[in-house]
Amino acid sequence: MIQFQNFRVLLFFTLFVLISPFSTPNPLQAQGTAYRIGPRDVLTLTIHAGGEKQQVTRLTVSSQGMINVPFVGSLKAEGMTVSQLEDLVSRPLAADFFVNPEVNIVVSEYHSLQYYISGAIASPGLYEMKSEATLMELIAKAGGVSTQHGNIAYILHQSINHVTSKKENANLLSNKDPVKINLKNLLDKGDMTQNIVLQSGDVVYIPAESSQNLAESKIYVEGEVNKPGVYEYQEGLTALNACIMAGGFGKFAAPNRTRIIRQEGEKQIIIKIDLIDVKKGKIPDVEIKPGDRIHVPETWL
Repeated sequence: MIQFQNFRVLLFFTLFVLISPFSTPNPLQAQGTAYRIGPRDVLTLTIHAGGEKQQVTRLTVSSQGMINVPFVGSLKAEGMTVSQLEDLVSRPLAADFFVNPEVNIVVSEYHSLQYYISGAIASPGLYEMKSEATLMELIAKAGGVSTQHGNIAYILHQSINHVTSKKENANLLSNKDPVKINLKNLLDKGDMTQNIVLQSGDVVYIPAESSQNLAESKIYVEGEVNKPGVYEYQEGLTALNACIMAGGFGKFAAPNRTRIIRQEGEKQIIIKIDLIDVKKGKIPDVEIKPGDRIHVPETWL
């Protein structure tokens, strides 16, 4: 079953790559820019002048983002695109060394784009990519999600150093404000708005369903319904539909006094709704959020 799940994710990713050039681009992907050079990247620099090749050398970007260019000396390369760096190198060469020099720079080895993925994933660990990665690309690189994965993925920006120093993911989640991605919509429904472009240094954590916070993925239906209990949250679920999912109203139920208890931070919000009027079409239903508790009281009669 795990192999099937991984195959499904990898197949979906492959189709996405093949189809994406012909479809509307994801706005988050469309705003991506050219690769920016980072520490530990290895560059190949070629200088042509006077119709001849004057210099070919490999340059490793230091941890401080610097390179030592022949004839020119130390330059800041970190954060620059290849074309920007070519222009930066060309100017002093043209001013002091060559007539109309042509500078060509190629990134021979990419080492600065690093991502860490852990949790309910086939091959968790540290991954280096050759270009900015989307969430789907990183999941596919890591072999796909396991069958035990929950419905939420957490993305923690600039957190890779904490993970490599053995700090627990649970502590990271409590100390940072993670980006939450609906994995169910991404993997099962193909919702590419959830396929965000990751930043170098990001940590992706996909908790197993068993360890995922119930408030992130469940709703509670209690009181005078036939099957009270905890139910899987579904996007678009309403209060009436949740009660139907819980077996409908009991014999002594008072649906007209139904309450939705919702926790927003430290504040508890109570939404009163008459589900009898909802059934009659007199008032609109209320859409449920993850973690909501729906209480159907007993009739006074």
